[in-house]
Amino acid sequence: MSQKGSFKLTEDWTSLVLGFAIILLFLGGAHFAAPSFKWATINDLTANVLTSENFFKILAQFALVYILSILGYWLKGDAVGPIVKGLPLIYALTVIALIVAGNKALNNLNLEAVIICLALGLIIRNFLHVPEWLKSALATELFVKIGLILLGTSIIFGDILKAGTLGLVQSLVVVFSVWYFAFWLCRKLKVDEEMGLMISSAVSICGVSAAIATSGAIEGDSKKLSYVISMVLITAIPMMIFMPMIAGYMGLSQEVTGAWLGGSIDTSGAVVASGTLVGEEALKISTIVKFSQNVLLGVAAFAISVYWTYSKTAANENGHVQKPTLGVIWERFPKFVVGFLIASLLFSFVLSEGTVAEVKGGIKSIQGLWFALAFTSIGLETKFSELFSHENKKPLYAFLLAQGFNILITLLIASILFGGNFFE
Repeated sequence: MSQKGSFKLTEDWTSLVLGFAIILLFLGGAHFAAPSFKWATINDLTANVLTSENFFKILAQFALVYILSILGYWLKGDAVGPIVKGLPLIYALTVIALIVAGNKALNNLNLEAVIICLALGLIIRNFLHVPEWLKSALATELFVKIGLILLGTSIIFGDILKAGTLGLVQSLVVVFSVWYFAFWLCRKLKVDEEMGLMISSAVSICGVSAAIATSGAIEGDSKKLSYVISMVLITAIPMMIFMPMIAGYMGLSQEVTGAWLGGSIDTSGAVVASGTLVGEEALKISTIVKFSQNVLLGVAAFAISVYWTYSKTAANENGHVQKPTLGVIWERFPKFVVGFLIASLLFSFVLSEGTVAEVKGGIKSIQGLWFALAFTSIGLETKFSELFSHENKKPLYAFLLAQGFNILITLLIASILFGGNFFE
């Protein structure tokens, strides 16, 4: 759209343009090798991470996100000075966080890279001074939306069929029942609707990615998102450790245990780790169930977007609420959700398996980088006093109660579907 004679796009349309620019770059043969951040010892760190070859990979990815971020600011009609000056520092902090997160000991604790990025940003924001020029470069929403569009390339519809009927049935039942219960609970506890939607999606679908997608769909507060993400990642650790022990004490089969773990633990990394503790069959089933839930992310984001757009209608001058027309719904509808779905359909039904296999690794690395930049930015704009204030106790209670319901209902459904008494 144009404003005062100058070309200008909304942030949603800007993210759509930049997201598909990245996809087209990779499909056109561009190659941005993923840097290595994994290390166990100081020798590993110097031999595999702190090398000139790895530095050039990091630099190449920086060039890509730097140019696209500047282009994004220009497309939005914003001054490019802050992003030109501030993004190199945000990127450097993010790389430091990714190197820390690559440590094997932290990987074993299931501390995902985004929580390290968030933590580093929070430490700097709360104990050091963040200058205004850096705050102006914290394009959190833009970073998140670009990452979500790229996430669509990894949601392949054909894999749903490979995942197995029982895994898909369990995912559908769990997602809808847990989401509805969590949202109802948030309303009962008077948690604000933005936070309630993020909590409901995080608990019922796939944790971090679902919370990010929901926040983007409703243009949610990034501080609320950081709080929900923190709850997801912190609770995943004890669940990962204790649920396999409880399953063993209860005498559950590997199939039931795997379905239970995959359906109730909110992060993919923790699901894999807990499934590995039980056995090969449990790992297989848990991965299938978790993947089936992940596939539902696009459907959920679309439904939440429609709900939010349709329900948030201002009253007219007579005090009557007028529901928007389809044109108004489209105008308000978050376009990145459309980009997510188009990317998923493109990689599912249009591109050949060979092409998808060739580019998906590089795109996934860039997608993870956008998310990492977003969470470093969230940390840099969030105060501890705001994150853990008295008002945040109700969301915590809602999250823990919803997670408890999730654990129980998933165990029941997993026992019915994978226990062998009703289905082979």
